[in-house]
Order: sequence, then C-alpha cells, then structure tokens
Amino acid sequence: MNYKGVIFDLDGTLLDTIEDITSALNTVMLRHGFKQFSIEEAKKMVGDGMRELMVRAKPELTGQPELIDALVNEFRQEYARVWREHSRPYPGIPELLTELNEKGLKLAVLSNKAHPFTEIMVKELLPVPFQAVLGSQPGIPLKPDPAPARLVLQELNLRPDEVLYVGDTAVDMKTALAAGLIPVGVMWGFREARELLDNGARALLLKPADLLPLVFDEKRLTD
Repeated sequence: MNYKGVIFDLDGTLLDTIEDITSALNTVMLRHGFKQFSIEEAKKMVGDGMRELMVRAKPELTGQPELIDALVNEFRQEYARVWREHSRPYPGIPELLTELNEKGLKLAVLSNKAHPFTEIMVKELLPVPFQAVLGSQPGIPLKPDPAPARLVLQELNLRPDEVLYVGDTAVDMKTALAAGLIPVGVMWGFREARELLDNGARALLLKPADLLPLVFDEKRLTD
C-alpha cells in the first residue's frame, strides 16, 4: 500500500452540495434586492468559507465589514434550514470510502465550510467513520494555510508524505502543497482541470474509483 491515509475536501469532492448552497445564497440576496446567482456561477464563488462567499456575492460591500457580517449570519441561518434538501454523496463516493475503510486507510475531512455543518454532514451523509473531521473554526486559519491540515495530520498520527489530499479547487491543491501532502484533483467537482493542474495537482480523478490504484498500486506519485 502506497499511502496510509487520505484527507478529503468536502463540498465538490465528497458531497454535491452546490444546489443547497446556491439556494441559501439566493434567498439572502433576494431578501435585500441583490443579484441572484446560477449554480454555475456559485461553483466559482465557493471554497473559501462563508465570509468570502458573501464578499464575492457583494464585492462593493468589502469595506463595510458589519454588513458582510450580517449577510454571513443570514446565510448561516438559511443554510441550516436547507442543507439537507439536495446534498448527497457523488456517485461512487460511498463505495470508495467503504473500500478504503475496509482496507485500513485512515480517513479525514478538511473543509473551509463552518465546522458544525462539516461535522453533521459527514456524520449524516457519508457511510464510514472518519478519524478526523475539521471545518472552519475561530482561531484556526482557513485553507490554503497549512495549519488546519497539520492539525488533521496530528489526529491521524501520520507524516505528510504518507497522505493524499483529495479536492476539487485550487485552494485544495495549494493546501496540500503547503502542508507537504500529495495533491490529487477530482473532475466531478466545482472547478476545471486546468485550475487543478496549474496549482499543483499530481493526478486527476475522472471518477472516485480512480483513487484506488493511486493508494494501492506499487508506484507512488512521489516517485
């Protein structure tokens, strides 16, 4: 076995959450008479936490932090109401996680989604236990800062070179490189291949099962 652990991003990697995120975002935008966003537009806005999502939705409010804070709070309340409506694992993810778990891999989730949402969605929507689950929390930098990835590595008790980091955005690839992990991009998520490759992806997965040979075949991505 090439690697001993896999850290996964959540949104766009394990779970297809974009419809519910877009719904919550547009509810807040509509309430204030602001522009609505399509799912495709929202895919390019997510990945850096709730606050950055609101800044990208209303960049003219960047210098008004109290208004951004109010929008973030409204979004959090709306998302708490709707996140169960359409979010689900991508096809093939339950089977992938089950096989990795059965083969003894240590599994973790690292997300810029607020920690309470990250924790409950992993628990309710994914089929296996994870040794570590970490979302956005006060006092911990967001990805791509390597600090949260290092906290997860401590929980797993593994070295960076023993772990693959699997995600769907440039932020994920940058996080992996900053923390010394092996970056692997997925093609079913929110961003395109060029973004992933330009930011350091060592491999791209067309489907979840494509991860298995990277973990279990003899040739390592670091070779």
